[in-house]
Amino acid sequence: MTSNAETGHPSGKRGVGAVGKPSSLWLRLLLLSSVAALTATAVTCVIAAFMNGGQGPLSAAFGAVLVMLFFGISLLIGHFVGRNNPSGAVGLFVATYFIKVVGFAVVLFVLGAPDWLHGRWFLIGAVVTVVFWQAAEIYGFSKARLQIYNDPEEQKGGPDVSA
Repeated sequence: MTSNAETGHPSGKRGVGAVGKPSSLWLRLLLLSSVAALTATAVTCVIAAFMNGGQGPLSAAFGAVLVMLFFGISLLIGHFVGRNNPSGAVGLFVATYFIKVVGFAVVLFVLGAPDWLHGRWFLIGAVVTVVFWQAAEIYGFSKARLQIYNDPEEQKGGPDVSA
């Protein structure tokens, strides 16, 4: 690729940053967070199996799946709302955190604790998943390039002419 600064044409076959159809921030966050949470859950399940046999990993995995389900729903809501209203998606994303907490509590109270559930590993699996999921989301948001302000409008006569 060579520079075509003198002619004003973009360098290469595509313009800067044009790699194809832009992907959704929310789906990238879902993928990144899911991979981080699944990796942490796998490590937690191995430790639980070593310490408590079969009951520990099942309980840790159950806690992790519930957390990933509720957190994944909010990212999917952000994805679908973000298509039509990108600025509203962030507000709705924050509002779903309250719904997740209430929904998680309702699931636990309605289902109750199954006989096979090991409470300590359930809690450890859920907490580890929350920590790694949130860390991946924060990392993903920090790397996202979001336009906060509108670009200034070009003055009549081009950028080099002052009014």
